[in-house]
Amino acid sequence: MPIHELADLTWEEVRDLDRVRTIAILPVGATEAHGPHLPLATDVIIARAMARAGGERLAPLGFGVVILPALPYTAAPFAAGFAGTLSASATTVVALILDLARDLTRQGFAALAIANAHLDPAHLEALDQAVVRAGEERLLPVVHPNLVRRVLAARLGDEFQSGACHAGRYEGSIVMAERPDLVRNDLRVTLPPVHASLSVAIREGKRTFEDAGGPRAYFGWPADASADEGRATIETLGEILAESVTAALAEAS
Repeated sequence: MPIHELADLTWEEVRDLDRVRTIAILPVGATEAHGPHLPLATDVIIARAMARAGGERLAPLGFGVVILPALPYTAAPFAAGFAGTLSASATTVVALILDLARDLTRQGFAALAIANAHLDPAHLEALDQAVVRAGEERLLPVVHPNLVRRVLAARLGDEFQSGACHAGRYEGSIVMAERPDLVRNDLRVTLPPVHASLSVAIREGKRTFEDAGGPRAYFGWPADASADEGRATIETLGEILAESVTAALAEAS
């Protein structure tokens, strides 16, 4: 079945979709600092790539796919000290996801899948809360594969598992694969690695990139990023999203 960008369709084309077999995928990311070498839109670029790759795996299974316009604003307190970061409250994020889920339920879609590329704890908590509340309201399944769960993180490489993965090799590789024109490569290759683990810092109670040991808003190994690794990672993200959707639908049936 086809994959559509929802906003490119007319209302009559949406009306005529087999919506009971159509998954709506919402790419989600923050507009926030990603080092001196990657754009503020890094998360959204990754989320859109994940959404597309997930849709490409769902379509052969007999599902229609519509990719919703990306959500570029969410809770991003860790990066709030850096120019250009725009952070919304977690309450706003929960309310928006629920409103979308209610409307998609009203229109008869099969599920809302969140292709999320932003890992700030406040944001992840908001997504998890939205999933729970959607279930309590008996809305359509809202699927959020939380990439920081150990079983999923293990599929995304050593840097990701280490927790030193903001604007480093993991994210840099994906942006190089998707939007190489936005990577400041002359600067990227000169950046020394920042070994500080965000996951460890979070457990220790740190609440900003600066306190976590990232004074330039990056962690990990930016100079080691490559477009080839980015393309492979996008494929893995798509597999994770599609597997999560099919599992949720099987549980709901």
